[in-house]
Amino acid sequence: MLATLAVAAVVAACPSNLANGLDDVPASARQLITVEAKVARTTYASLRTWRRAHGCWVAVGKARTARLGKNGLSSNRREGDGTTPTGTYRIGPRMYGNEPNPGVSFRYRRLRCGDWWDEDPRSPTYNSFQHVRCGTKPPFGGGSEGMWQQPRPYPYLAVVEYNMRPVVPGKGSGIFLHAQTGGPTIGCISLRKAELRTVLRWLRPGAKPVIAIGTRTQLRG
Repeated sequence: MLATLAVAAVVAACPSNLANGLDDVPASARQLITVEAKVARTTYASLRTWRRAHGCWVAVGKARTARLGKNGLSSNRREGDGTTPTGTYRIGPRMYGNEPNPGVSFRYRRLRCGDWWDEDPRSPTYNSFQHVRCGTKPPFGGGSEGMWQQPRPYPYLAVVEYNMRPVVPGKGSGIFLHAQTGGPTIGCISLRKAELRTVLRWLRPGAKPVIAIGTRTQLRG
C-alpha cells in the first residue's frame, strides 16, 4: 500500500505531457517511443522519444513525422489488413538491416540472401525471423518477405514485438520501425532514414525500451 502511494506521488509530481499520462508502460522501461496519431484513419503520426528520469518521462529531441499503415490504426489488427496495431510493445532484442551496423547498441544482423520474416499464419514459425539456404524456397508462404530483397525500407530496422507473447495465428506479423519509402506502410512505422538511424542509435537494450502507438485517446485509455 505504501509503495503504491509512493509511486502515485511521484507520477503526480511529474510534468504534464503525453508520456507521463500513459498507464501501461512497464515500470522497468527507461526508454520510450510514442507514436501519436490525430485520428485512427490516418497514415501520419508524431513520433517522440523519452527517457525516464527520477520516475518521470522527459522528452529527448524533437518530434518526428512518422508514416503508418495504409489503412491507419487498429486495435484488432489482422494479417494483411494494412493497419498499424495500437498498444504498447517491447523493442525486440535484435536489429536487422541491409546496410552495415549504423552504430546501434543492440545485437545486429546484416541481412543476406535467405533471410526471411515468416508471415504465413499456417506456419509454426509465424511472425519470426527465419534463415533458409540462399536460393531455396522457404517452407512457409503467405505474405512472407525476403528481407534482403528490400534495401530501401530496410537499411536498418527495429522489431516491434507485436503478437509475440504469445503468437496468435492471423493476428498480424512483421511490425517494424523502418525507413520511409515515400508513402504509407503496410502496417509498420517508418521514419526518414537519417531520423531512423538517430533513434536506433539512441536505444539501449539495458533500458528495456518500449513503443506506444495510438491516438491520444487510445494512448491514455
